[in-house]
Amino acid sequence: MNGCKEVVMPTGICHSCEPCGAVDGQGIRYVLFLAGCALRCKFCHNPDTWQPTGRPVTVDAVLSDLARYEAFYRFSGGGVTVSGGEPLLQADFIAALFRACRKQGIHTTLDTAGFAAPAKLAQVLPYTDAVLFSIKTAIPDKHVWLTGRPPGPILENLRVATARVPVTVRYVVIPGLTDGAADLTALAALLHGLPRLVAVELLPYHTLGRAKWEGLGRRYPLDGIAGARREHMLAVQAALTAQGIKVIEAEY
Repeated sequence: MNGCKEVVMPTGICHSCEPCGAVDGQGIRYVLFLAGCALRCKFCHNPDTWQPTGRPVTVDAVLSDLARYEAFYRFSGGGVTVSGGEPLLQADFIAALFRACRKQGIHTTLDTAGFAAPAKLAQVLPYTDAVLFSIKTAIPDKHVWLTGRPPGPILENLRVATARVPVTVRYVVIPGLTDGAADLTALAALLHGLPRLVAVELLPYHTLGRAKWEGLGRRYPLDGIAGARREHMLAVQAALTAQGIKVIEAEY
């Protein structure tokens, strides 16, 4: 024996995979959805990802599957996005995967809501090219009501991420809940207080996840709230722009 320890690569718990995603980062992307999330968002459209149960997956298996579609990623300037659930709960696996992607010149994006220990984010950031960071609301009391958790760890991780890598904030526009003047003023103040100003991607609230809630035997918490219409999205975009926030143009 030469005294060298065998390196054991961490295994991830995968909920699902989308080999050719077009909405989770630049270009065409291999999107890996990991299982497990500590938030309990009332508008979550994937409550089936909350529990940390799913298919075990290795870094080598992901890279092997990724290779089948590599031409699409290279041509479009895409790469790999790891989402969830909350992917930072599996920081060991993501760090290993992103480190391997870096060695192959594959662009890496972390899609997170940031509710994890800062040490978890610190593991992943050195190998991360971009972050999609979901902010549910910038009003603390409303955040607890809407997600079941306090925003403290999220805000700390957002500040760290914006200081280190390119970040896009994602914000779901829920009519009557997250689109009011107080909501948008609080969001603008939060963004202006970051180490550098980031752009916001506005996402229209929809009710497509209702069937999943019902399938899991749960009552859908936002029953009666309709999806966001184009006029809602344009009004929020105008309000944020007026407060000096860059909003990514999108087709609503």
